[in-house]
Amino acid sequence: MSLKRAENFIGETEYLSGEMLAETKHEYIDGEVFAMAGASRNHQRLVGNLHAALNRYLANHPCEPFANDLKVKAESCFFYPDLVVVCDDANGDEYYIDKPTLIVEVLSKTTRRMDKTTKLAAYKTLPSLLEYVLIEQDHVEVELFRRSQNWFAEHYFLGDSFNLESIDLTVNVTDLYHRVDNEDMRDYLQQLAQQAG
Repeated sequence: MSLKRAENFIGETEYLSGEMLAETKHEYIDGEVFAMAGASRNHQRLVGNLHAALNRYLANHPCEPFANDLKVKAESCFFYPDLVVVCDDANGDEYYIDKPTLIVEVLSKTTRRMDKTTKLAAYKTLPSLLEYVLIEQDHVEVELFRRSQNWFAEHYFLGDSFNLESIDLTVNVTDLYHRVDNEDMRDYLQQLAQQAG
């Protein structure tokens, strides 16, 4: 989802009140509001695939996954992560959290820079956050940042699996990209078809 810069600075209370009425979601960064654009099919597939896996895995667990519409407050910012896992829901607000355990963003050409810089810097300030995952949609690549590794990035590709240590769930990259249509997946499926034939 891409962001579009707004005109005026507003306070957090005004932003939160406005979001309750707005037809379009907005992210809030240090007093500036950015409208969010819609997501592609591949973006939705990646979010859906991982959300389904998280829902199944955490069904009888105190941690709970949310997709797309729950805001995360980090310093003087509010973001809408593509996926967030919450294990401590102490602030009691129905529309935002400030103690996420795991945050996932699916990257696009228009959001990649913000997800890798502004959001990463803000999210790292959250003491509860243990992992931050960035998923490419235009090619197959997962970038995983862990607090336990001093936020050093690990990269995973087709044929790899990665472990979300924060909830102890192993995810297969190929399964994550099920039905995603990009060049890497087309090449992979063609190779499978050749091997089978």
